[in-house]
Amino acid sequence: MEMITVEEALQLLATHTGDWGVEMLNFDQAVGRVLRENIIADRSLPPYDRVTMDGIAIQYESFKNGQKTFKIEGIAPAGAPQKRLEDSAACLEVMTGAIMPQVADTVIRYEDVVIKEQTATLASERVKSRQNIHFKGEDRQEGDILIHEGQVIRPAEIGICATVGKSKLKVSKLPRALIVSTGDELVDIDQFPKPHQVRKSNVYTIKAMLEKQGLIVDIDHLPDDYPKIIQSLDSHFGKYQVILLSGGVSKGKFDYVPKAMDELGVKKLFYKVQQRPGKPFWFGKHAGDCHIFALPGNPISSFLCTLRYFDHWLGMSLRRPASTPPTARLVRDVVFKPDLTYFLEVKLHYDEKGNLGAEPAKGNGSGDLANLVNADAFIELPQGREKFNAGESFPCYPFS
Repeated sequence: MEMITVEEALQLLATHTGDWGVEMLNFDQAVGRVLRENIIADRSLPPYDRVTMDGIAIQYESFKNGQKTFKIEGIAPAGAPQKRLEDSAACLEVMTGAIMPQVADTVIRYEDVVIKEQTATLASERVKSRQNIHFKGEDRQEGDILIHEGQVIRPAEIGICATVGKSKLKVSKLPRALIVSTGDELVDIDQFPKPHQVRKSNVYTIKAMLEKQGLIVDIDHLPDDYPKIIQSLDSHFGKYQVILLSGGVSKGKFDYVPKAMDELGVKKLFYKVQQRPGKPFWFGKHAGDCHIFALPGNPISSFLCTLRYFDHWLGMSLRRPASTPPTARLVRDVVFKPDLTYFLEVKLHYDEKGNLGAEPAKGNGSGDLANLVNADAFIELPQGREKFNAGESFPCYPFS
């Protein structure tokens, strides 16, 4: 299989998504998950004519006929059964959230009345019929769909679920994920590396990215030992639905991952994408329904491929609603001569007109992990061009 374009890689990802079914969660544990059922209003919203201001409730006709003083019959607090205004020339004190009393049809806030000796006198002539009332069913009717299937659950959706008494939610089940680092040069973070070694970082970066998506993630490490790689990967395929490998996927003599995938019967869907960084990116599927993403070992490359491809694939697999990435304007010219899609690190900011601008934050290549802290996003510059002009807008993929 020849090296493919970014667009072709995305198409292959879209036709080989995962599906891990659904599960039931307590509604207050479902933030960030994808809803797999419609949430229906079990009664009208609001469920009754609701007072929206503390004040007095009157019959508007009395005011219209010139009445300015109203005897107070009683009080209607929130949470009490509906009261009735017995004398249409009188009033009831009402609190915010209370059910509007029968016969009364207008609420005048306390700020616009003077109350003395159980009598309310208007201090303002600005009274409109039916003011300060949130009417029954004004927002939604009983039986309306309040949240559609496929919506990502946010705090706002949690509030709706509580309102309609939906304590259990059906959501997309998340895959069990494993991240595997490869290479004899890597040591654990609590070790001091020898001159020829570095501490593991990619697995923790990727783990943080996946955990932000709600996944529970395990970590493993493989040495540059082909039999051990075969043995270890073979044992993992039955335990995990998603495996992300970092390193060992290029053309070096100890880059065993592509060969190991072939020997283990993993179907290769693509290998190598016409992009920088992250060209030696491998994607395939094991017969046991495990999807494998073999990422380049350079930190920027593995980060970019996780952000641009894995996150996109996971969203499609979980049936998240499709979204279009934001665009940002380059604030200065960029020249990139290789005929590849270029994912350039940028710092984002808004100008005085509210346009999103992208300031190139180019580091020292795909191994310069430290440069990521100086950037907010990758901007995607299409292949087929060498110069990208200041003021042009391109898709960007924020990570900050």
